[in-house]
Amino acid sequence: MSAAWQARILCGKDFGAGFLVTDRHVLTCAHVVRSHEAQAVAVTFPQVCAERLDARVVAHGGWAGGADPGDLAVLELAEPVSVPPAVFAAPSGAYADPPPRLLAYGFPKSYEEGVLAEYRATGSQLITQEWVQLEAWGPAGQPLAPGFSGAAVTLAHSGEVVGMVTSAERNPQIRNGRMLPAPIMARYWPRLGDLIPTAGFTPPEKERLRGLLDKAEASCSGTGPTPEQLYRHAVGPHGPPPPVRRLGSLWDAAWYLLSEIGDAAVLARFTARLADYAEDAPTRTALRTVGRAPGRPDSGGGRWSPVLVEVAPSGSGEDRFLVEVSAYNGEHRHIIGQRTLTTREVRPYILERIDDAYREVDLDGRELIAFVLPRKWLNTDVVHWQRSEDDPTPLGSFAPVVVVELERRRSGMLQHKLRRKWQELDGRADARLHRIGCGAPAGDSVSLTIGLRRGVDLLGLGAPPGRAREAFRAGLNAPVPAVIWPRNGCGGGPHDACSGKEFLDRLAERLAHLPPGELPDAVYELRLDAFDSGPQDGPAHWAHDLSLLWEDPRALPETAPFTGSPVG
Repeated sequence: MSAAWQARILCGKDFGAGFLVTDRHVLTCAHVVRSHEAQAVAVTFPQVCAERLDARVVAHGGWAGGADPGDLAVLELAEPVSVPPAVFAAPSGAYADPPPRLLAYGFPKSYEEGVLAEYRATGSQLITQEWVQLEAWGPAGQPLAPGFSGAAVTLAHSGEVVGMVTSAERNPQIRNGRMLPAPIMARYWPRLGDLIPTAGFTPPEKERLRGLLDKAEASCSGTGPTPEQLYRHAVGPHGPPPPVRRLGSLWDAAWYLLSEIGDAAVLARFTARLADYAEDAPTRTALRTVGRAPGRPDSGGGRWSPVLVEVAPSGSGEDRFLVEVSAYNGEHRHIIGQRTLTTREVRPYILERIDDAYREVDLDGRELIAFVLPRKWLNTDVVHWQRSEDDPTPLGSFAPVVVVELERRRSGMLQHKLRRKWQELDGRADARLHRIGCGAPAGDSVSLTIGLRRGVDLLGLGAPPGRAREAFRAGLNAPVPAVIWPRNGCGGGPHDACSGKEFLDRLAERLAHLPPGELPDAVYELRLDAFDSGPQDGPAHWAHDLSLLWEDPRALPETAPFTGSPVG
């Protein structure tokens, strides 16, 4: 295998090894070029020619001397070279049973052309969260020695890089050394992460991710969650704990998820949560699409596994309703309970049956509680219902909650239009928002309905349905996939600076740039922020009474329900 990308590094009296990773960048140990501010740095590629190429240090791992961590330096050549760069192995490439044979190509004294040393990794356990121990492959052969610092450690069978030699045991009787693994190197120089294979992400996607994290770090500085808090949100309460060391940056946390966890859906949750704190709208939108397949911006990390609550007039009296609670598991809908109830009995029955329904919810699906309600019930504050007698937290803090209009769900024509609309939305990254303020005149309902049908994906109302009756009806009949409104709205008077206008302004800022398929999760996060703020923290959070009507027929398909377990 070619070793043309192996480099020899000279800096004053110090010398060592390095390796080419792009047409202009060479990696080596920081201690090899410790005097770079006073001495020139020269790079040669002995397998190609003996010419010395000028280079400068452009990035540094923070090494301060001795056994300090961050012993990495990135050199930039004055001119690009035509030598093919090194290729990296997957993060776990150096560790197997039995362990693979590893090679290091160094330049000890009197070996300017280089010499090989055979080693293996003792194990994947990191020493002080930084190094992997190397041990000699056999009792004889070339040991690690001065001149090997900065040498690439490669898989003997493929030539792929797994790390870099940083030190060797000084006792000649102990043939051990230390390697800085490639994933740890990428922690110090994020661009290297583009070159290390990780499941579910291509090099261009990782480059884009790095840019987004840089923008988010700048806009969230001092206001957003810590990298560790984002990590814990992404992996969930039962996921793997963060590393013992502190996660020092957004990239540090994201790269740990990429290289150690290797689950694109987990990273998508990480960036989606981060998006809630990014002030720049395009950055928020882009963060919410990380890890999504092209052409499916609403995938949101998986299919829905909703709990469906349907309340319909029973036909046996004005105060009697047919209530049905069911759960979707895969393509099957399992009826949990069905009963005719008075208005007073509806709420406790629903909450009890929702709790039962969660026994049927698919663990791998996306949570959603959807209330299918008559139009006059759509402004009911189901979000703030106390989850149970023993749990005072609101239902909307437990899972995403949306409402669906009963009449629209039962209309074949409107369901057909909605399915067609969602097919169109799959090819777009954001929703087209139409605002109707709380003081807007009613206008002609026919022309408004037709206008909404032609080009609106998200309808924002500055007032509740009872005060924006015609606009609300037009949105339902268009049909618009999502309608958002405040349950209370402003108290009337001038509307140029009222709470309804503020609501629509915040709505445009926080939600309008999202794919409609992500609205339930995004609104859920907003509600959590609103619940956290509480009345004791001053004025109410702008989303404290936000209602979301959201309907994707694919998430809530009309299927023949099972009244018992489909397995049994």
